[in-house]
Amino acid sequence: MGRIRQMIRVDGRDAWTLFDSGARNTYVVPEVAALLATTKLPLPTHSKLGGETKTSTEAAVLVGEIQGKAFHTEAMVIDRIGRDEDGNPIEILFGALAMQQWGIRLVPETEALDLSHYPSEFLEF
Repeated sequence: MGRIRQMIRVDGRDAWTLFDSGARNTYVVPEVAALLATTKLPLPTHSKLGGETKTSTEAAVLVGEIQGKAFHTEAMVIDRIGRDEDGNPIEILFGALAMQQWGIRLVPETEALDLSHYPSEFLEF
């Protein structure tokens, strides 16, 4: 499992993001969700993050740019994700499913993202 931190662009604004291959899903805080299309969930979704149970009653369509490359994915809205190792509040937790969808690989040795597998098109069978 790896974790990389960097800014991504959402609706013209930078958002501090943790790319975490140990997290299955993607999460955003309400301040980021306010920039996105959201919908109420029919039932609350409960997730364990950092030893805490988080409850989401809303989902968002997260649309943005990572290093100039466009992406979109579903995200659950939760009150707080937490802080990184330097004490900065994390606004987006970008999970493994979204990283797989967009060909994002983590390079822990250099604390960088590898976008060399970013899809130019999706091939479905």
